[in-house]
Amino acid sequence: MWNDAENAQNLMRERQQLADSIDRQLEMEQTLADSLELAELAEAEDDTATLDTIQADLESLKIQIDKLALESLLSGEADANNAFLQVNAGAGGTESQDWAEMLLRMYLRWAEAKGYKVEWIEESEGEEAGIKSATVQITGKNAYGWLKTESGVHRLVRISPYDSAARRHTSFASVWVSPEIDDSIEIDIDDKDLKVDTYRASGAGGQHVNRTESAIRITHLPTGVVAACQNDRSQHKNRATAMTMLKARLYELELQKRRAEHDATEATKSDIGFGHQIRSYVLHPYKMVKDLRTNTESGNPTAVLDGDLDQFLEAALALGAGHKREEAAQ
Repeated sequence: MWNDAENAQNLMRERQQLADSIDRQLEMEQTLADSLELAELAEAEDDTATLDTIQADLESLKIQIDKLALESLLSGEADANNAFLQVNAGAGGTESQDWAEMLLRMYLRWAEAKGYKVEWIEESEGEEAGIKSATVQITGKNAYGWLKTESGVHRLVRISPYDSAARRHTSFASVWVSPEIDDSIEIDIDDKDLKVDTYRASGAGGQHVNRTESAIRITHLPTGVVAACQNDRSQHKNRATAMTMLKARLYELELQKRRAEHDATEATKSDIGFGHQIRSYVLHPYKMVKDLRTNTESGNPTAVLDGDLDQFLEAALALGAGHKREEAAQ
């Protein structure tokens, strides 16, 4: 402990997380016991007002218990880790690039509401509007666990603000989520399998960054996985961040293979289109967001695009847990 400060910090962080979980459960158990005891007294005295209050308290307690049960599903090897989230525009030029930026904003608003920290890693702006691609790091407890089911293609149907004839357009953008890999997970990468390119950063980053080739792009030749970083003035720091992202992408790729769930992986390798959708966002002729895996729906796409994602994330986690139980039973 004294000789390894980093390990000590990680251990104390893990201890605090476990202590918080235990404290929450003990507190809920005590609340339940107190409520039941008070209910017996209220029934004996025919105190309906107190019984109504206890009923409301128990309903609130059930919500807390359901939330804790859901969080218990975040028990994967890397679920507690930070996450890298990458958004790529599909074919369709300005329409898809604008949709990619809307999609990225949705995740940023969700992360903000959760109290997570967001750091920009890389961004490629669209010619007229939106983004061609962008990568951000989302830092906070269980960031990857919550977002891991979001990898795939997202479809938007709306009246285009860029069409003078006000016609309806369908746009696609893909999302890839991977965990930040810590020392507890080993990823072996051979240097000869890497292609490293340097280039001048575009978009945000400051005058110095745009004048020098500080941006780094690393390609893993055997898999074709690419990681890029341009957010720092130091080429060395950008390379270190890009390597961390590359390890995260390779780890997620291996998880996809283990689970034999090809859809999200194939979506990143092939055309971004109808065949690989996980969710549809319809703004015209009606308003609805529907997850095609869980059939979860919302009639308020404005709220969803403003970061109200929890119902979709929770349903996907529950579905994944159900599949694991079926596999265990078989």
